[in-house]
Amino acid sequence: MIEVLVVEDDRVAAEAHRRYVERVPGFAVAGVVHSGDAALRLLDRRPVDLILLDFYLPDCHGLEICRRLRAAGRPIDVIAVTSARDLTMVRSAVSVGVVQYLLKPFTFAGLRAKMERYARFHSTLGRPGEAADQDEVDRALATLRTPDRSVLPKGVSAQTLEAVREILRGTEDGVTAGAAASTAGVSRVTARRYLEYLVDHGYAERVPRYGQVGRPEMCYRRVVVTQGGSRTAETDEP
Repeated sequence: MIEVLVVEDDRVAAEAHRRYVERVPGFAVAGVVHSGDAALRLLDRRPVDLILLDFYLPDCHGLEICRRLRAAGRPIDVIAVTSARDLTMVRSAVSVGVVQYLLKPFTFAGLRAKMERYARFHSTLGRPGEAADQDEVDRALATLRTPDRSVLPKGVSAQTLEAVREILRGTEDGVTAGAAASTAGVSRVTARRYLEYLVDHGYAERVPRYGQVGRPEMCYRRVVVTQGGSRTAETDEP
């Protein structure tokens, strides 16, 4: 069983992460804490295999926890669960031993995919002994890096989904299903299905656009998560 420590300052999010972990076979929650100091104190009392680590904690940055663990020689793996999109921070995370990086907002399917890949990695490199050859090492490392396309439900194309997300990124006032369909080269029904998928998974929001006559037209805007974890629309992004 892989023992997991959840470190997340938002108590609602922490509870959601705990429930997510408990739903993945082969994993158990060793504890849930809401600050860096609490995390380090728990780790002094109880060893764990994996930390789900938010970076923006009230008393320190998550990267500082990673550095202190490495300095102490503790072989604990980390999955970053954060809204931090800065590429410099991503590089810093890799340099201090973060094995997976999951951006907020995310779905259970997204976290499960990361954890299942980590479990395969752990089963290979977490055991004693030597690798049989270079291929075994390469396969273990590739397990962490290869995207799992099976996360998308049946009928949802990764290529079309990315095209619709790109349309949202390029709009300030939102886009209708009809406009998205025209730009992406798909039917209106298909565009709405992908837009609703993005709404359901926290990447977009519905915004009514009021005209002169009749019912308001539904538009979709991208949701941006700020460093503090709050949600804003694309128009609020600097």
